[in-house]
Amino acid sequence: MDFDTATEKMKAFTKTPPDNVILELYSLYKQSTVGDCNIEQPVALDLKDKAKWNAWNEKKGMSQDDARAAYIAAYEKYAPLYA
Repeated sequence: MDFDTATEKMKAFTKTPPDNVILELYSLYKQSTVGDCNIEQPVALDLKDKAKWNAWNEKKGMSQDDARAAYIAAYEKYAPLYA
């Protein structure tokens, strides 16, 4: 499976994964497509954006190829649970 296929199939999940899974997939997707986090840290009161920023920033230094491979592996791990 390639990265584009995994991203398309992930959109077809019929069950909503818990927040930690969503953040994992989000951070790997952003690292795969953008690279290291390149936006300002949100204010502390913006909890959703702060969590997303933290998750993505934790991937700092991971290559885009490694992030794509990790995204595919995460998709394959969670697909049986949420697809």
